[in-house]
Amino acid sequence: MNHSMTTKICQSCAMPLTDKKMFGTNQDGSKNEDYCIYCYKDGAFLGNSTMEQMIDFCAPICVKEGVYPDMEAAKADMMKYFPKLKRWAK
Repeated sequence: MNHSMTTKICQSCAMPLTDKKMFGTNQDGSKNEDYCIYCYKDGAFLGNSTMEQMIDFCAPICVKEGVYPDMEAAKADMMKYFPKLKRWAK
């Protein structure tokens, strides 16, 4: 995934955060610029998924959106990319 440095991406699912409406929320209701509304709400992650489960969820969406040609390519790239995201970095 080649995201330009100007586009923020969700540090959980790698979705481009192109609009402030896409930002998740902190406990106090303020916007969290690291995570999207689908991953983070009221200061907590939605769902207790593992990185692999997140990839299994995101891969078909990315294939459907035309980001990847097929599931194998999507999952292979995500397995390299996701460990660099804040939520999954060890």
